[in-house]
Amino acid sequence: MAFVSGLALAMIAEDLILENRNNRLEFSAPRTDFFAGQPSARLRNALEVPFLLKTTLWSGNKTHVFSSAVDQFVVSFDIFEETYSVVKVQAPRKSKSHLTAKAAQEWCIHEMSLDLTGLSGTEPLWARLEILAQDPPRDGSLLGDSVSNSGISLGALDRKSTRLNSSHLGI
Repeated sequence: MAFVSGLALAMIAEDLILENRNNRLEFSAPRTDFFAGQPSARLRNALEVPFLLKTTLWSGNKTHVFSSAVDQFVVSFDIFEETYSVVKVQAPRKSKSHLTAKAAQEWCIHEMSLDLTGLSGTEPLWARLEILAQDPPRDGSLLGDSVSNSGISLGALDRKSTRLNSSHLGI
């Protein structure tokens, strides 16, 4: 199988390593640090940082998308233990804690594997991993204006969920 790969990350191209494991295409980008810069500053200031990750696999030609996945990961930093925690937001919801920065990033990327069932072993493939650090809500919390002194507004939370899901479609 021939692989042509690329990684879009804040306009920096890096090496993307692809591995077929148990009929799943697993991604790794060992030289990529997507916490660097502004996300790192936000994390070190005890703010949660949401990241949007998207994996895409084309087969045969660059117009035929064989498979893709999009998910959001929320990363936080424990300033006392100096470890990271990550929550995979979409189903199945998962989380990991007490991680180094590198381990947290590797876990996020590992969760973005793609199913290869039905793929011919002779056709050319292209793969891409895109990572986007998202701007936090204005008030600094992930729930934004859904939380007030009187409690949580499920209606406001539902509107936020709808906006997030529709933004996934435009990537």
